[in-house]
Amino acid sequence: MNADRTIDPDPNRDKTLLELLAFVIEKGHYSPAEINDEFSKGIFKDYIDALDPSKRFFLQSDIDEFKQYELMLDDQFLNKDITFFNLTYTRLMKRMEESKKRYKTILAQPFNYNVDETFNADYENIPYAKNLTEINERWRKQIKLSTLSSLVTKQKIEEEKKKKDPEYKEKTFDALEKETRESSLKSLDDNFSVIKDLNREYWFSVYLNSIMARFDPHTSYFAPEEKDRFDVNISGKLEGIGARLTKKNDFTQIDELISGGPAWKGKQLEAGDLILKVAQGNEEPVDVVGMRLDDVVKKIKGHKGTEVKLTVKKVDGSIKVISIIRDVVEIEETYAKSSIVEKNGLKYGVIYLPKFYIDFENKDGRDAGKDIALEVERLKKENINGIVLDVRDDGGGSLSTVVDIAGLFIEEGPIVQVKSAGKKKEVLYDKDKKIEWDGPLVIMVNSFSASASEILAAAIQDYKRGVIIGSKQTYGKGTVQNVLDLNQFVRNANYGDLGALKITGQKFYRINGGSTQLEGVHSDVVMPDRYAYLKMGERDIDNAMPWDKIDPADYTTWTSSENFNKAILNSKNRIAQNAQFKLIDDNAKWIDVKNKENTYSLNINSFKATQEQVENEGKKYKPILDYKNNLVFKSLPYEEAETNSDASLKEKRDAWHQALAKDVYVEEALNVLDDLQTKGLVKNNVSPKMKKDKLVKS
Repeated sequence: MNADRTIDPDPNRDKTLLELLAFVIEKGHYSPAEINDEFSKGIFKDYIDALDPSKRFFLQSDIDEFKQYELMLDDQFLNKDITFFNLTYTRLMKRMEESKKRYKTILAQPFNYNVDETFNADYENIPYAKNLTEINERWRKQIKLSTLSSLVTKQKIEEEKKKKDPEYKEKTFDALEKETRESSLKSLDDNFSVIKDLNREYWFSVYLNSIMARFDPHTSYFAPEEKDRFDVNISGKLEGIGARLTKKNDFTQIDELISGGPAWKGKQLEAGDLILKVAQGNEEPVDVVGMRLDDVVKKIKGHKGTEVKLTVKKVDGSIKVISIIRDVVEIEETYAKSSIVEKNGLKYGVIYLPKFYIDFENKDGRDAGKDIALEVERLKKENINGIVLDVRDDGGGSLSTVVDIAGLFIEEGPIVQVKSAGKKKEVLYDKDKKIEWDGPLVIMVNSFSASASEILAAAIQDYKRGVIIGSKQTYGKGTVQNVLDLNQFVRNANYGDLGALKITGQKFYRINGGSTQLEGVHSDVVMPDRYAYLKMGERDIDNAMPWDKIDPADYTTWTSSENFNKAILNSKNRIAQNAQFKLIDDNAKWIDVKNKENTYSLNINSFKATQEQVENEGKKYKPILDYKNNLVFKSLPYEEAETNSDASLKEKRDAWHQALAKDVYVEEALNVLDDLQTKGLVKNNVSPKMKKDKLVKS
């Protein structure tokens, strides 16, 4: 970035960017939103929320002043007018400078934790502060909550040390209280130092993204720095904890754990957890609330063998300090893998696919389609009686690999329909008549299965080829994005790198004509999960593109075995009577209730009592983590030979097999395979026939 632009911005560059974005959106977006007053109101809300998600900078008087532009931003976008941006940017810089003095004053004196007062962290619904007195009080309470949480944690650590060593001299309350304020001061100093480094170009990209997001949630502007990061190819390995992070208001949220990584192995972090603080080994933790995601990532990443401690707010509301030893997170763990398990005298294969990967640069490189075909072939050699294909938490990837994978389980036919802006639909076919696996098939999904995962599940469901089992519905992302370099549209302009636009240009449709957008894929068998009541899908985003349908493709369905519907019914009955599933559903409801509790006591005794209550209530759900299905999962013979000489691979496979042995969802998927067995078919390797369904177009 050009640091000089912070002092002397080039208005022509800003206007060029606005003009370019409007042009590319109009020409390339699948269904551009109407640019009107509603569009303007959406920009206003998104942008103000992005600038001040915790309502700790702007005053109500600022918002009232900004409001005069609420219905004008659509026109300003089209007219390349940046008046509103200039006003908000200048005011934000002023309010942030005021806040630096505010927190230093607050942390100069000890807190009184015996006062009965509370802090409401429901930032979405609390009003803006009316005056300086109110905003000072909000900062005081917010900081006090952070230091109180640290203080209680420090006290617990001191008590544990005393228990282990009666000779240990515990630190006094006053000493611990001072430590927490010093730590909080350092965290805030670090945070504001980072903010100071953000130049005007960064904040302008925030404004641009508030405009782009109104077209749909997946269309976004990449400033030059972000574009460079996006362009970097994954190297074969990374060093860190193995977690994907996202921003949620002022918080950093665990979005996904990478299979085989240190966080995944530790089994303490989970999707939905919020990271509050980060500490390097035994150093003081740094408060990362309000910090840029990139900077939080930098603090969490580190060399193999080093320790990082994360203070997290769990999805159930409890606060925990989690220690993780960083390690190499290998790309190998993003590839397909399989395991064998015996049940009721039959042998089954479980294939896990974390991503629909492909190497576009090397046609001979690994891709998910070829790898799944290989795993199926290996499982067949072991004389298996059924396959579970697990695409839980699989966020998608290459569309061509979906066609290849679905084609392994049908004779031939359409797999997915794709529509581009202003063009006729394109139908992608499996043209290979060979059926790699004709036996019982179960596809496992959850609410984080997205995009390509949903296309695979939808195709298998529409063909009635296998049973879809998992969450009530998948994520619901039925759109395709392309990244366009904006520099290609500008000639002879001395503006430097203008970045790129990730734009939604296509939409997926099932072969039955329905979109996977918003609706996702509804499971044939719904299994309770811990996140069932939380809003985490595409349908929970206010400006997501709508569901619609097109004409169905011409396809033939698999001849349903006499056991197909019965297997689904049996599974539903088992789940309804299963104590473990009942406990999981109860836990999901409890998590939903706790997630909505945003008022915290700032009285130390009340705070401790609440934390203790949450921990005690949480004990009821410990059996969920302790569950064992009494099944033994093993590597295939070829891999057993490899693990004998590769200790690291053996450790990873053992961890996976142990996880499968504690997985009630996999157990039920195998029960469904049991019920799908048709005498004579599998043993004689006779392919079930496909039948032509009469399709009614509506």
